[in-house]
Amino acid sequence: MQDSDDVRARMTIAVLTEPGHTVTGQLLRIIGPAETLALLRDARIPLPSQVDPVLGAQWREATAARLLDGLADQAARLTDQHELRILTPGRAGWPASLADLGDRAPVMLWAKGNPELLTSSLASRVTFTGARASSAYGEHVTRELVADLLRGPRIVVAGGAYGIDAATHRAALAARSASTIAVLAGGLDRPYPAGHTELFQDIVDAGGIQISETPPATAPTKWRFIARARLLAALGGASIIPEAGYRSGSLLVAARATELGRPVGTVPGPITSAASSGCHRLLREGLAEVITHAGEITELLDPAPPSFLSPAIQEVARRAAPNAGKTVRRAAL
Repeated sequence: MQDSDDVRARMTIAVLTEPGHTVTGQLLRIIGPAETLALLRDARIPLPSQVDPVLGAQWREATAARLLDGLADQAARLTDQHELRILTPGRAGWPASLADLGDRAPVMLWAKGNPELLTSSLASRVTFTGARASSAYGEHVTRELVADLLRGPRIVVAGGAYGIDAATHRAALAARSASTIAVLAGGLDRPYPAGHTELFQDIVDAGGIQISETPPATAPTKWRFIARARLLAALGGASIIPEAGYRSGSLLVAARATELGRPVGTVPGPITSAASSGCHRLLREGLAEVITHAGEITELLDPAPPSFLSPAIQEVARRAAPNAGKTVRRAAL
């Protein structure tokens, strides 16, 4: 395990705080890990003036109950015991695209597997998410899209859940491709769902990687699943939803991707299928593009302007393309 004051401080902060808290991110940006940890441990130290005093007080109150000696030591011990990697900002293996999350970026990541997948270009990575109670149609579409994408230099990202997530990872494994990233909401020593323990190990054995922003021994909770949505969105150059119900948690990934300015695609399904109602909702609200084959995902990742345009105009068109559809829709309203 990496041994430095910065890593040690970040590990302790990750143990004491919940993922994605903006006050944590602000403090790390303004005063750094060591001083942030000092603030956590000593309520007499004033917060920087840039931090909202009410939010800062709530942050301190929420972490006070966790100020127990030995928690960071336990995390370090389990990190070594399970042979996990530590990834921190500015060090090898850290995904540059997480910087787009600003103050909601993770404090650090625990990883198991091949970290090179995390430092590939953003346009090479595609996030898949969707229904846990997926239909045969949804899983078939997912397998087809992933298999076709992985014929090129692509990497698929998913959350390891039942349904569409699992279909994504398994399609990557079936393609004999070391190109899948599993983003978990709990500690990597506690695979969730437990029924996918073998799948997670298969991902690592095939050259993929598991990552989590929560330390070992951390249970996945509703809030941590919600927080994970921003990571799934930030890691993918585009987010694809092959199948999702009207209130599916995968729609949160679509929302986070939209906030980041990343394209979202979804596959239309039968109008009689509740399992596709979330996809239809995204299309109706103008939050996603229709996806019917892998080529349309590639277009989202790297829109190609018409070849008859001059190189300069092509470059302008390429940069504008991801937001062009949204601009047109807003103008129509």
